Amino acid sequence: MGLLTLGTPLGWPKTVEHLQYIKAHGIDQFIALYHRVKGRERDQLRWGDEIEYTIVKFDDEHKKVRVSLRAKDLLDALMANEDVNRSLGEENHSLWRPEFAAYMIEGTPGTPYGGLMSCFNIVEHNMQLRYADASELLEPNESLLSISFPALGSPDFTDPPAVPCPDDPNSVGRSVFYPDEAIYSGHPRFRNLVRNIRGRRGAKVAINVPIFRDKNTPTPFTETFNDPEAAQAALPDHIYMDHMGFGMGLCCLQMTFQAVNVMEARWLYDQLTPITPIMLALSAATPIFRSYLADVDSRWPIISASVDDRTPFERGLTTTASDGYSKFHAIPKSRYDSTDCYIYPCSALYNDISLQYDELVYQQLIKGNVDEHLARHIAHMFIRDPLQVFEERIVQDDQKSTEHFETIQSSNWMNMRFKPPPPDDPNIGWRVEFRPTEVQLTHFENAAYCCFLVLLTRVIVSYRLTFLIPISLVTENMKRAVRRDAITAEKFHFRRALAHCQHTPEGNPCTEGRPPAEPEPDPCNNTAEMSIDEIVNGNADFPGLVPLMLQFLNSADVDVDTRCTLWTTEPPLNGTLQF
Repeated sequence: MGLLTLGTPLGWPKTVEHLQYIKAHGIDQFIALYHRVKGRERDQLRWGDEIEYTIVKFDDEHKKVRVSLRAKDLLDALMANEDVNRSLGEENHSLWRPEFAAYMIEGTPGTPYGGLMSCFNIVEHNMQLRYADASELLEPNESLLSISFPALGSPDFTDPPAVPCPDDPNSVGRSVFYPDEAIYSGHPRFRNLVRNIRGRRGAKVAINVPIFRDKNTPTPFTETFNDPEAAQAALPDHIYMDHMGFGMGLCCLQMTFQAVNVMEARWLYDQLTPITPIMLALSAATPIFRSYLADVDSRWPIISASVDDRTPFERGLTTTASDGYSKFHAIPKSRYDSTDCYIYPCSALYNDISLQYDELVYQQLIKGNVDEHLARHIAHMFIRDPLQVFEERIVQDDQKSTEHFETIQSSNWMNMRFKPPPPDDPNIGWRVEFRPTEVQLTHFENAAYCCFLVLLTRVIVSYRLTFLIPISLVTENMKRAVRRDAITAEKFHFRRALAHCQHTPEGNPCTEGRPPAEPEPDPCNNTAEMSIDEIVNGNADFPGLVPLMLQFLNSADVDVDTRCTLWTTEPPLNGTLQF
């Protein structure tokens, strides 16, 4: 969802005037918050999920399904119910918030789940309750689906009908396919993002996805566009798209975990990073775009390209910048992509790529007594410019607000996100967000992915296992994860032998009395290429994620109901593992 600040959004030309001010004060805000809450300790495990849904309408007469642009109607009613429940002192079992598109809504549990194993028994049920709450507000022939709609951008894909206006200078997106009416209108953030990404880039985004070839696919596969920009940007044998909505208008499943303290959050961020491409391949559920079958199975490269605001200089297409704001040449990735560095101090050995970061921001953080590893991560995020500036919110109290920091943090859409406690809620601690998982068709499947990942975090923390591989191999794995049939056809770099992480977070009782381990001489020697089946179920050298979870369950105090709940998603395995 991102930061939903109220106010008058500035267009890109006006935003440019405030870039350096926003960045400098954003770092001041982070430093102030960091030192205020870095000593926060012993928060309990809490976690939650976010599921994005698509509202569709069935046209039985014409045998057609369209997206229904009624998200605002549903959200107004759902959020009003939340307010009523709060005023009556009653619990909300679900919370609803807007998303990018006028046909999307985002649902979360009313309160986070706790650390007890019995919480697994209510995850699927809560998803069912959420779905029921929203479904009560649907009109005849409407349905709520946890999918990424495959016909976005096809002719006549919205209800009510809306027509793209690529030649209209007042159009927000000027897309050939995606009308402005399909953008959520209840908050200015979303339309302003579309406008400012296009303004900063100097052109519309260009999304080209390889088309799946069968015997009926023309060779070459090409499309003819009257729009000059589309005609130049579209590649042969690719599905072309030109709007942020083709990425941000897709649905996903995300999970957030609260750690006991800041160091455990950083450690968990690192340990989960190599898991992200594995979960992306496991959950891949988006093979169709603009009603064409693609040669990829995942939304990831599409959403990455849909918000790619890099200028020609930043994409390495020119050697000089003439726009006045491009500072970094040849940035390798979009601002929506995989992370480029680990952030826990002892993970530094695995940071094997050259990291671009803002040196002035880095020095500001170092002078503010932020350690070099976290400082590089923050300074790397700040090579991106803010895309949202609200006129009434430019001048703030940096000791109380984090809006300038969050406007950049929340628009760095990476596979993992490190989240400081919010300044206005003492009940929320240091968190990490796991972002790549694709949403599934059923509540059971979505609950299974959530429980799988929560169990994996408990295995990592309890057994002090390290899954670290060189960060460059995570990037390579993300590329492999989106390929067609990656779940069965691809091999992924993964840690081939289990190892204990002796440098676990400060304050974690499991480290007491244990000597520090020697650093590994060559991280690449500890990796091998494995199939998803081998990573999940094990091979001769690696025990597998599921057997590790089962051993953890066997050693934990798990009641019969919870074990039965989890057993429906995890097959029984013979044998035990010893550490």
